[in-house]
Amino acid sequence: MSPRSIAAAGAVAWRDGTVAVVHRPRYDDWTLPKGKVDAGETVPHAAVRELAEETGFRVVLGRHLNTVRYPVRGAAKRVDYFAARAVGGAFEPNDEVDELRWLPVEQAREILTYPQDADVLAEFARLPPATTTVLLVRHAKAGKRGAWKGPDSQRPLSPAGLRQAAALREFLPLFGAARMYSAPPERCVQTIAGLAQDLGRTVRIEPVLGEQEYSDRPGRGMRRLREIAAETGVPVVSSQGGVIPGLISACAKESGLDLPEVRAKKGSLWVLTFVHPGLRLVAADYYPSPLPKP
Repeated sequence: MSPRSIAAAGAVAWRDGTVAVVHRPRYDDWTLPKGKVDAGETVPHAAVRELAEETGFRVVLGRHLNTVRYPVRGAAKRVDYFAARAVGGAFEPNDEVDELRWLPVEQAREILTYPQDADVLAEFARLPPATTTVLLVRHAKAGKRGAWKGPDSQRPLSPAGLRQAAALREFLPLFGAARMYSAPPERCVQTIAGLAQDLGRTVRIEPVLGEQEYSDRPGRGMRRLREIAAETGVPVVSSQGGVIPGLISACAKESGLDLPEVRAKKGSLWVLTFVHPGLRLVAADYYPSPLPKP
């Protein structure tokens, strides 16, 4: 009989060249902040919530760092860790954590109790903390093409697609979504329109990031993605299945990043991480669905 599984999430929270480590009086240990994923919650949601509960700080997630697995009381525990920029808040001692220290990476590594935490911190330190994020979304589910009587570009989201779009509306802000771009089809725009409304933004239409123009001139699409990435604030780009795999694969090849097969399910998200100089792609994290697992 397989042991039951416990999902948890945590982060290396950083600010001004330091990272957060916490002391838990129950275990008398120094560790990275983390906690269990609640029912009806995604792993990224859990990471942001746990950081707030344990440290008092609001964070914006970046790249996925490590997945740590270990046994605990007859169960198999899995903890996913993220890089997380602290954007505000203040620490107060609580039931789980009685002390928080902001330390340079080397000093933090010295006081961590567990080797796996040191491994997570080493992965964080492998790249500069300040990176550039692009959130690349495939549009949510639309009605079947054969059942739609109008132009395909006007085919709207289905009820399932509307649920995905509603989930993305809550999911994308975890990664700092701030600017909105979309391929021309209505289903692409509709996928991020709710979030644009929340942010007080308009959705800018990008023909070169839609299937019709990308298939003829993929190089223009990649150049436009880099232009979008270079501006201030985290962009959300809503596009199509005929664009996303080629776009990411081309960026990875140009940057020397080895990626497995690039998938793009409807309603999925790629968190692309770039570093300067040259906006080199250094990480690409895939989230097949913004909906929590049942």
